[in-house]
Amino acid sequence: RKEYVDLYVNYMFNKSVQKPFEDFMQGFLRGCPARIWKMFFPKELQVLLQGQTTFDWHLLEKNVKYSQYKELDQTIRNFWAVFHKLPEEKKKMFLAFLSGSDRITGYGLGCFRFCIKDPQVRNPDEVCPFASTCNFILFLPR
Repeated sequence: RKEYVDLYVNYMFNKSVQKPFEDFMQGFLRGCPARIWKMFFPKELQVLLQGQTTFDWHLLEKNVKYSQYKELDQTIRNFWAVFHKLPEEKKKMFLAFLSGSDRITGYGLGCFRFCIKDPQVRNPDEVCPFASTCNFILFLPR
């Protein structure tokens, strides 16, 4: 029985996917030559390909720029007070709302910049916050 299980496992995890994997690998290495990847440790390569998944959220606050707002405006202080009370998953959802992804490139939040801008609408109570994901701008009504 052990030999049968070993052969079955080998077939399922190796032989049955060998040709599609070789095709994928050939195409992948055509666009991303292996010599480039050899300079990275596995963990570094994972961060490079997948992005950062854990964050120092206070660094995000530190790097934000404001347009038509000042850091000490009540709207901004309220925003950050609420933001820092959110659970981790909700913060990542905000990041996806702002940037289109719940992850940040390998450089981390230290290099991530976004802007909080007042959309300057007549009645701010009738407008929800919205984002420009291409430009990393959060339009936050007063």
